[in-house]
Amino acid sequence: MFSYHGRTLSSKQICVCKDMSKTYRGVGTFNAELVCDRRYLTEHAVPPSKTSGGFSLPAANLKENYVKLKKNRLFLHIDGRRTVSAADLSMELSSLLHDLHLSSSSSSSSEKPLPSPSLPPITELLSRLQEKLIGVSTDCEKSSLIGRVERLFQTADPHWLFPANQDNGLAELQDAYSSLVNVLIGCAALPLCEGDCDSLPAAAYQSVPSRAGPVCSTLTALLGTLGNRGRQTSVLLAVAPAVAVFAVTHFQDQAWTSCSSRAAAQSLQEALLRAGGWRDSPHLLMGDRSQGEEGEEGGKNRGILGGILDILHHQLTKDSWQRCEAVKLVFAWTLLQVTRPSLTPHLPHLLPPSLLLNDHYRPENCMLGVRCLHHIVLNTPAADLRQFNRAEVIYQALFKHLYTAETAVIQSVLSCLLDLLLVLEKPPSSLAPSSSRRKPCRHDDVLRLVLRHMETEDKVALRRVYASALPLYIDRMGVAVCRHLRQVERVVVGYLEVRDPPEETSRLKILEVLQRTTRAAWPRMVCHVAVLLRCLLKLLVAVSSDRQLSDSVRQKLMKETSVCLKLLDGCCHGDLQPLLQQVDSSCCSPEVLSCLATVTVTTER
Repeated sequence: MFSYHGRTLSSKQICVCKDMSKTYRGVGTFNAELVCDRRYLTEHAVPPSKTSGGFSLPAANLKENYVKLKKNRLFLHIDGRRTVSAADLSMELSSLLHDLHLSSSSSSSSEKPLPSPSLPPITELLSRLQEKLIGVSTDCEKSSLIGRVERLFQTADPHWLFPANQDNGLAELQDAYSSLVNVLIGCAALPLCEGDCDSLPAAAYQSVPSRAGPVCSTLTALLGTLGNRGRQTSVLLAVAPAVAVFAVTHFQDQAWTSCSSRAAAQSLQEALLRAGGWRDSPHLLMGDRSQGEEGEEGGKNRGILGGILDILHHQLTKDSWQRCEAVKLVFAWTLLQVTRPSLTPHLPHLLPPSLLLNDHYRPENCMLGVRCLHHIVLNTPAADLRQFNRAEVIYQALFKHLYTAETAVIQSVLSCLLDLLLVLEKPPSSLAPSSSRRKPCRHDDVLRLVLRHMETEDKVALRRVYASALPLYIDRMGVAVCRHLRQVERVVVGYLEVRDPPEETSRLKILEVLQRTTRAAWPRMVCHVAVLLRCLLKLLVAVSSDRQLSDSVRQKLMKETSVCLKLLDGCCHGDLQPLLQQVDSSCCSPEVLSCLATVTVTTER
């Protein structure tokens, strides 16, 4: 509820008296949010009512956290916690200035709002706040001071916080705010690892969430005030990169965050987007590509990717990137938000850290690096990747992972290599017929190594990964798969003989491999028909008698097997039909005979 001259008003409206010289004090809590001045009242207020004698503002029009009446510099805090008068805010500011030795004791005892001439320059105050935060020794004192800074950003006059006539001292103002923001962020800094040791235990991050929450609130208050100062885009762009890095660090579900700190960081990220007029995180990083970098209109929607990379640059070196667990996550999050064409100009700063992560021995870091490299490959023009031999460097960094036994790493690498090979060379399937012998290429190297590992692999999870990736590589090779037919034959036979319940993923994918190989290299398949026919018939008998399989999986396996038989019979010009008709019906189930009859009838037609 809100009190006005002893009259209690509901939360549906707030009454502002026409007499601007009076002082009003709120009582209790008020859930609505608004900011208004005399011009706002003129444009939005309902005419005075006879009962209240004042202007009424509907709650739907309330936008911010304060009532601001310019004539007597009155601030009413109605954020749901408490409501204070202008005198209270003046005393709060005077007390803070007195503690920082920026005002006299006489001014701190005054109950009247401080006039503008008595306030020190904001740059001087920010500098003293920075020194005070650095000098505080205990967490309790630091938390208290951070709270006072938050109230300063919430209640002080925006014209004093962000002077409009600071053209000559704009650089000094930007540096002052940037320095203070960095000090605030440092109050919630993560502990660093010593040397190349593994991750710190969760206990090492126990105090981080409690320190991050107040910092998020203070920065949110700063951005809320700064967002209302449309002309101060330079100050916003100066502090935005550091704020974004801090928000991304703390809104992820990690050992150094809690539910409350993640919520506070998410609110900080949203406040940053609102302050700069950015639609979402990619827009925050890349900005409006249609607008120029110069001028206020273009600067308003400039991206901050360059500023973030400048912050991360010194932390992502070979010797330092492992010291802070959050750095790699912030870098990966930033990179994955950026798409073409905005990625290419920053490629020299994005590629080296991705290669560092890719080369690490820990699987989670390696997978993160592969994911970053894959994103770079997909969002960078091929000409830029081939420049300075970048694509070849990425290829060599990924190719060595084909020797690992980590399932997740192999899966990511095979997918990334499939896209990277298109940058390095034309796919063999797209080459026109030539009288000369086709030279082996990188596609051959990858396929040969994959088939070699598939022959000897006994881990079920890794077999599924290989089998799922192989059809795409067979399609890419086209008729050039003839160079690998013996290996393909051994892999097909080996994988069809081994059960893979309950979904039989490996068997189904290998049947798909056989179908694509037969279609691409049909003139050379005659030499392999005898081995493959025996294998397919065994598969039909085994599947029909396996009662552990669901009916849908069994039907799917038998259907794909019959397709393979039809294709092989076509390669042999119908020579398989007499062999299929000679199958002893006493040794096969009706399902197998029905499947073979379907193949025979189709061939006869």
